[in-house]
Amino acid sequence: MNSTKSMISLAVATVVATPLAAQTLDSVVISASRAEQRSFDAPAAIEAVDRDTIQGGGPQVNLSEALNRVPGLTILNRQNYAQDLQVSIRGFGARSAFGIRGIRLLIDGIPATTPDGQGQSSSISLTSAERIEVLRGPLALMYGNSAGGVIQAFTREAPAEPEGSVQYYAGSYDMHRTDWQYAGRVGAVGLVADYSTFNTNGFRDYSTTERKQFNGKLSFGPDAGTRVNVVFNNFDMPLAQDPQGLTAAQLAQDATQANSAAVATRTRKITGQSQLGTSVTHALDASRSVTARLYYGSRDNLQYQSNNIWIGLNRDYYGAGLQYNEETRWGSRPARWVAGYEFDYSKERRKSGAAALGEKTTTTRNEDNVAQNSDVYAQGTVLAADRLSATAGLRASQVRLTSEDYYLSNGNGSGSVSYAAANPVLGLTWHTTDRLNLYANYGRGFETPTLVETAYTSAGAPTFNPNINAARSQHYELGAKWLPNAVSRVDFTVYQINTTDEIVVASSSGGATVYQNAPGTSRTGLELASRSLLTPHWRATLSANAIDARFSETFVSNGVSVASGNKIPGIPQHFLFAELLWSGLALDGARGAGALGTRAGAEVISAGRLYANDVNTASADAYTTLNLKASHGWSVAGNGMLTAYARLDNVTDQRYVGSVIVNQTSSQFYEPAPGFNWTLGARLNVPL
Repeated sequence: MNSTKSMISLAVATVVATPLAAQTLDSVVISASRAEQRSFDAPAAIEAVDRDTIQGGGPQVNLSEALNRVPGLTILNRQNYAQDLQVSIRGFGARSAFGIRGIRLLIDGIPATTPDGQGQSSSISLTSAERIEVLRGPLALMYGNSAGGVIQAFTREAPAEPEGSVQYYAGSYDMHRTDWQYAGRVGAVGLVADYSTFNTNGFRDYSTTERKQFNGKLSFGPDAGTRVNVVFNNFDMPLAQDPQGLTAAQLAQDATQANSAAVATRTRKITGQSQLGTSVTHALDASRSVTARLYYGSRDNLQYQSNNIWIGLNRDYYGAGLQYNEETRWGSRPARWVAGYEFDYSKERRKSGAAALGEKTTTTRNEDNVAQNSDVYAQGTVLAADRLSATAGLRASQVRLTSEDYYLSNGNGSGSVSYAAANPVLGLTWHTTDRLNLYANYGRGFETPTLVETAYTSAGAPTFNPNINAARSQHYELGAKWLPNAVSRVDFTVYQINTTDEIVVASSSGGATVYQNAPGTSRTGLELASRSLLTPHWRATLSANAIDARFSETFVSNGVSVASGNKIPGIPQHFLFAELLWSGLALDGARGAGALGTRAGAEVISAGRLYANDVNTASADAYTTLNLKASHGWSVAGNGMLTAYARLDNVTDQRYVGSVIVNQTSSQFYEPAPGFNWTLGARLNVPL
């Protein structure tokens, strides 16, 4: 860039051309400002994981394969597809008994998180994702309720020339993964169609899983200024056995065993989901645009729990949004701002009853649960001085949860509760040189309970509980982004988060979890990300974070006093990912994980102590594992490519706990991780 002012024109929606080697270090992102900008200029902690990284991380089943290299994001693989991954950002989401909460998920701009803050990582089709962005810190709060962070996935664009690809992976524990994909254009219309399957018998007993997924994207432009995307996704999981957690004694005896109650009662989950969404972006002129989105989906979920209870959830959900973007000037200074409105609605029929040997026998609960939000927001960035830019935003949110009971004659199962908040964000970025940016942000957020979290009273009775307050948080962040040279980048962030009325687990037993408010918590942490091309053939990546997450006030949980200063459970004290990659061909010009020639790499993953309960009497030890990987690409059929992959995970056969079930009443806290395991795969991509 010729000057600092031109480099930091993040208020002008232009993508800066940089050398190929540097592009991998400075990708284009949109999540921080809802418009395209260089990640180096984005005034926030944000990481983008590209297609090559996703494809080279493994069989593309779990987000943990590719996103474990994002600092501040912790993904604990429970080895239990009935409960999903345990995903947290700066500690938000760590308490989730299943699924993802406290983090907003978006796919091609369409929410994959319901208005109450609950989502599933399986909604993201990794085999067709072009990139995934992870936004942490105060600017994520501009995405509304439960936005401790944002994970946004983007389906790949159709190429100019049609192509087809086939993938097959096999691995330990009878794992099989297939994927078939077509991508191409017919005139001005682009189509990506991807169908994948996944089967495994699991590392532990009684953890067989079967999944099928389709993801399709249709894109076209009726005129030069209009862009239309239509996305359809279908997810089918006919079986996911649930081995449940183990006690410390069971873990020491045999980490591969399932809980005996799980086998006796046939605990499992059956899930199906379909979603159709569209977004239309229309350029009013060179500096103004309008984007509208509309989506509808349905999800059926049937789960059998170890207390001989079945739960059925049949959900319909839909939403709409309208957003206005403009590049303008504030006096003589360039500025960019965005304003919008979002409405989201989810209604699910909740039924439950007794079960015997994993089959329904009676129905003892029948109700409609509704969650909806209505939000307005505005956010702007201005180049206030030659080397100083300022960001400000405000989001006003209204969330309502309602339960209408059809079973209890006294109506005790019915109720409603509403939450409202107006949350600001403020930030300054000092562009000290063309290679160094320093930024400071402040934001205020809130997090409502989910419908799942209001499903049981403090006594554990299956009755709507409106007495859980929304958590309110204050976020402070300082960060630096540094480019030591054209092929290296270092990001460093420190933060402090103070929360009142934190929503915590009171007790968890047999799949039923009861929640309550803790008066106060604090989180202090630091994050480091570094990427460098050491030589044309060697590349190093380091991602690390440390967090001190504590209860700041004493409170009583399930009749037991939790002392001020106790660690918040479910949050590893540190997490580190390091990778050293070698390529036979120069890395600065190669196409990445699918490149020709041979590649080999080593990964080190280290996690700190993981507490399992509020009183901190149970915990999982820290661990460090080593993974090895290799790939080789051959040119076939002209522009086609055949790539073979091999991975050896946990090479040292480290025995450790991958995740914990927070405050499990029977002390069945521990979900062990597998020892040494392997994966082999191949991908054929050919022009059509």
